[in-house]
Amino acid sequence: MSDATYRPESLVFERLPESEMASRGRCFLDLMARRRSVREFDPKPVPRELIETALAVANTAPSGANRQPWQFVAVSDPAVKAEICRGAEAEEREFYEGGRATEEWLEALAPLGTDWRKPFLEIAPWLVVVFKQIHAVGADGSKLTNYYVNESVGIACGLFIAAIHQMGLATLTHTPQPMRFLTRILDRPDNERPYILFPVGYPQPDCEVPEISKKDLEEVSTWFENR
Repeated sequence: MSDATYRPESLVFERLPESEMASRGRCFLDLMARRRSVREFDPKPVPRELIETALAVANTAPSGANRQPWQFVAVSDPAVKAEICRGAEAEEREFYEGGRATEEWLEALAPLGTDWRKPFLEIAPWLVVVFKQIHAVGADGSKLTNYYVNESVGIACGLFIAAIHQMGLATLTHTPQPMRFLTRILDRPDNERPYILFPVGYPQPDCEVPEISKKDLEEVSTWFENR
């Protein structure tokens, strides 16, 4: 039988003055407002320690029943990155030129200036591929249910992005479809599915990004307050 006994522990929590809370919030907002998705990377090496720290941050994410249904595969091997690039470009070429994408979708992507070519997958010093575990595997090989898998992995990926930006690095949420080639190249088990591919590194010194803006808070929030 599994040991499913509830064992509580004291919460470590520091209650801050409201002025400090507001200051911290504004500082974090200012930091994240400068975050941009980058497709032009400097090949300058990034220490493994930084990637490990970002993954450790991601691993603190809440998850359904604390199953932590994720696996992070970090790649710096040039040969493996080149194989991933070939696989991604093959799928992306089918998307852009082979009829997978609707005209509406292509029109929505036009302001980003993207196409099927993905050289950043070889140039970025690290690729971090996130896999979601559709079920866990017990010590005896049995299937164990994971709960709220997409939500849990999505939260972990958001924390990873924030950690990368906090450390002064850049990344991109790259999702070539379908992504089964990543399962094959990285030799992942049957209970895992590719979720997001993150190239990670420093932006090129002359890096350019699309001129875009975010919706105003009023457009994305609805409030029900005490009257």
